[in-house]
Amino acid sequence: MTTDTAAQAAYVVAALLFILSLAGLSQHRTSRSGVVWGIAGMVVALAATVGLASRSISATGLVLIVVATAVGAGIGLWRAKVVEMTGMPELIAIMHSLVGLAATFVGWNGYLDVDAELSGSLLGIHHAEVFIGVFIGAVTFTGSVVAYLKLSARIASRPLTLPGKHVLNIGALVAFVGLTIAFVARPNMGLLIAVTVVALALGAHLVASIGGGDMPVVVSMLNSYSGWAAAASGFLLANNLLIVTGALVGSSGAYLSYIMCKAMNRSFISVIAGGFGTPAAAADEGEQGEHREISAEETAELLGNATSVIITPGYGMAVAQAQYPVAELARKLRERGVEVRFGIHPVAGRLPGHMNVLLAEANVPYDIVLEMDEINDDFAATSVVLVIGANDTVNPAATDNPSSPIAGMPVLHVWEAANVVVFKRSMAAGYAGVQNPLFFRENTQMLFGDAKQRVEDILRGLDTLDTPVREMAGTSR
Repeated sequence: MTTDTAAQAAYVVAALLFILSLAGLSQHRTSRSGVVWGIAGMVVALAATVGLASRSISATGLVLIVVATAVGAGIGLWRAKVVEMTGMPELIAIMHSLVGLAATFVGWNGYLDVDAELSGSLLGIHHAEVFIGVFIGAVTFTGSVVAYLKLSARIASRPLTLPGKHVLNIGALVAFVGLTIAFVARPNMGLLIAVTVVALALGAHLVASIGGGDMPVVVSMLNSYSGWAAAASGFLLANNLLIVTGALVGSSGAYLSYIMCKAMNRSFISVIAGGFGTPAAAADEGEQGEHREISAEETAELLGNATSVIITPGYGMAVAQAQYPVAELARKLRERGVEVRFGIHPVAGRLPGHMNVLLAEANVPYDIVLEMDEINDDFAATSVVLVIGANDTVNPAATDNPSSPIAGMPVLHVWEAANVVVFKRSMAAGYAGVQNPLFFRENTQMLFGDAKQRVEDILRGLDTLDTPVREMAGTSR
């Protein structure tokens, strides 16, 4: 078996492992095995690529490849070890930017180092691949950087609304098409520089135009962009595995974005165009009535007397690292005979599946963690709802106020429960910059402070209750 044949066989194995990884990651119960399959596939892919490259490069070049791989792996392991779950969305965004930057460099290298055997139509196809690869990579790079800056609160989360922003986006795409035709006809560095600048500006503007409440969809869409950028690099490098892997990431990311857009009542095309972020209406910026406060002890008594409880977590739970005491609260309430479930909005947190991962990390049983569509009809029959760090995903303005920036977005109908307790640090608006009228409803009470500390206070309050619900039930029998 030749080195090339062995490498191609290894690529097939790696591609199958990546497919198994995607299948495993589609469900919580199999997510760990999905990660293992993905790691195994990448190890096989790297080994095959280095083995294939060893035929045509010098010993020094091979050493540089191994060193670069080791350095990258070391940085990746370090970041994975130290990153908090709250920092995962921005870490993923910056990783996407590196994929885009790599694709841009590969495209530039494809222009500077053209295979001498290419001629005629094949040479034209090569130049088209170069141009498209650079464009996709540059859009992914700056778009991901802006997403990182927004997610890490280094810039404001509100959308950028330049005059004629849609005209600017369309103009950039028209310019890309025109420059591509010109470059294929007569390749030169000036045109390549021009499309790089246009793509960098377009990527930054697309994501900057999207509001903070829609950032989970943006992260998913950038994941798709990074996949297509990798596939474009695969064509330039004649690497079949990179093409297959990029297509898998690109298509799965696009499909996930489509699912999330449906869950948010957003247009999939508008996500790609960066056109659905709008600033909060002035009427939503201030308080809209009087709010009522509740103490942790009163909340414990309310929960102790409840028959059913639904917990709806959000990014605030992640920030406070409250998932472990929340899991303990659920366990204690279930021991007392209270029906406890979790209601998860598709875009809770700032990353798809963010809340599910946090709850799984805290060993919350999978069968009591329900998606929005599974639990929304049950709020009306629920004694108490605990809203822990969620805001925009439980905002009734999405259904009641047609002028709201989040109008039409499906939300968890927590206000239909008999009692709602909202955990917040203050009365400030959520990440989308939209005030929440839920806070001022008659059946809503606010529990201010750090979510983790307040839940721990509630746990102590439960311990002091004299008669658990299940004992009372036993006595009545």
